[in-house]
Amino acid sequence: MIHLPKSIKWVITDFDGIMTDNCAYIDSEGKISRRVNFKDVMGMSILKKNRYEIAIISGEKNSAIELLSKKFSICEIHQGIRKKIDILKGIIEKYNLKDEEYVYIGDDINDLECLEYAMYKITVPSAVEKVQKVPGIQITTSKSGEGAFREIVDSLVF
Repeated sequence: MIHLPKSIKWVITDFDGIMTDNCAYIDSEGKISRRVNFKDVMGMSILKKNRYEIAIISGEKNSAIELLSKKFSICEIHQGIRKKIDILKGIIEKYNLKDEEYVYIGDDINDLECLEYAMYKITVPSAVEKVQKVPGIQITTSKSGEGAFREIVDSLVF
C-alpha cells in the first residue's frame, strides 16, 4: 500500500511504464501505439477534480500524452526528454515547490536521478532493479498500465 502525506500538491510522473504497460504496438504500416488503462485515465480526472497538479516528463514522444494533456489541462508536459532531472528541478523552481509538496513516479534508469532527488518517490513492480533499490522508494501493488497510477491517486485522495 502506498502512503503519501496530505502535503502533496503535485504528481510528477513518467508516462511509458507507469501509465502504459511499457509495450509499443507496431502495426503493418509502422505506426506505433500504446495501451492506456482507463483506471489510470480516471486517476488523472480524480486528481484534477481534487485540485492536484500533474506534470508528465517522458523520454518518448507520444500522442496519448498530447490527448491527455488537452483533456485534463495538464500544465507541464515534457516529451522526448533524456535528462529528466533538469526538467524536474525547473518545475520545482517555477512553482516554488517544497520537497513535501510533490511526488515523483518513474520506472527506468532515465528516472533514477529524479527518484533519488525527490523526497516522495514511487515505482511499479516491473521497474528496473536500480530503481527498485532507490532508498525510500515505494512500489505499487498494481502493475504498470494496469492501475498503478490509479493506486497512487487513490492513496492521495481517498
